[in-house]
Amino acid sequence: MTNTELAIHFFLQLTVILAVCRLVGLAARWIGQPQVVGEMIAGVLLGPSLLGLLAPGWQHDLFPKGPAMGILYAASQVGLVLYMFLVGLEFDTGLIRHRVRSAVSVSVAGVVTPLVLGALLALLLVSDEGRYFAANVKPGQAMLFMGAAIAITAFPMLARIIHERRMAGTSLGTLALAAAATDDALSWCLFALVMAIFKQSAMIAALAIGGGLIYAVSVLTVGRRLLSGLGTRAERAGGVSSPMFALVLILLMAAAWVTDTVGIYAIFGAFVLGVAMPRGVFRTDVRKALEPLVTNFLLPLFFIFSGLNTQIGLVNSVTLWAVALGILAVSVLGKGVACYAAARLHKEPRREALALGSLMNARGLMELILLNLGLQAGLITPTLFTILVFMAITTTLMATPLFEFFYGRFRPRQAATGDLLNGDERVPELTTTSRG
Repeated sequence: MTNTELAIHFFLQLTVILAVCRLVGLAARWIGQPQVVGEMIAGVLLGPSLLGLLAPGWQHDLFPKGPAMGILYAASQVGLVLYMFLVGLEFDTGLIRHRVRSAVSVSVAGVVTPLVLGALLALLLVSDEGRYFAANVKPGQAMLFMGAAIAITAFPMLARIIHERRMAGTSLGTLALAAAATDDALSWCLFALVMAIFKQSAMIAALAIGGGLIYAVSVLTVGRRLLSGLGTRAERAGGVSSPMFALVLILLMAAAWVTDTVGIYAIFGAFVLGVAMPRGVFRTDVRKALEPLVTNFLLPLFFIFSGLNTQIGLVNSVTLWAVALGILAVSVLGKGVACYAAARLHKEPRREALALGSLMNARGLMELILLNLGLQAGLITPTLFTILVFMAITTTLMATPLFEFFYGRFRPRQAATGDLLNGDERVPELTTTSRG
């Protein structure tokens, strides 16, 4: 395709993607699921799992391999980075200070338990040489990969669920985000270790872990102090100016580049930068400028692109379904139940602990990202890839109903119908709640 043809085709893709996401999102909300779940399912529907089966010619013409998909991928990454920056802007570190022990405990339980259970499960699967893991994968590599795959949390999706349930800025919402962010950071470091062992390069792991820590500490200490000047200027001027907004975008893209380069993934750079940004007028103006475009236009591209790589039809035998259900059971036990138990050990209220376990159990498309990387690297076979995708989708679909059953239906009326109150301060909510 020429550049002009690529642009024309991209506009067609955008039209179909936005329309399907809207329709499936409305259907998801109608059955009690957040719109983000509908967008994830929309990606699967537009991929080889449904459209590719019913109309393979149309599916291929709409999403051909090559430069057209490269453009879609790049746009989807920009949307995801911008959204996670918005999540960071809403992240109130003050609310978590008196619950640090709970957050750390939940994070550790959400990584260590899945790592142990996943390692034991991988030992069983790797014995069937070449069916689930590539033939050249050693048991130790399989054990670490499966542990990371079960330990990972749907951080962007969890954040979206929290915002759609108007929990942004609440103690439970902040605790869930803190635990999920820590879990995913540890899981990506674990995956970097797997890749280092698989590729026989210690530099991959050293760059990911060391670079990520240096970036986070630098931005949250020195960076936060330097950025405070933007907040002061915004307060004096009564808003964020165009040059100031442009500077924010430059810093955001640089943060995403740095963390992507070191191997921790771009969203963590965006999230940490958002946490370090000033609050008050500055946060309000930046959020208002970015949010409508990001949540309604750019972010759905990320869910669609990831769904296009999913082929549910590969699980086509009784044995494979038994393995899939076994992995699902181990995943729920290792993540949801373990996080609930850790929260209860630190005397968190039972309903909040159950709600936290329900949210942490969702994997979503962070799992799909990790699985795609594992598949491309030759660690896992398409069969195991598909089984783990089934686990990711199922645990994500479970999250909202379980959360509502254990916690949501008991929330005070004002928390469900308007802005949440945190002490005497009214906490603004993201407008994603009005999308449906």
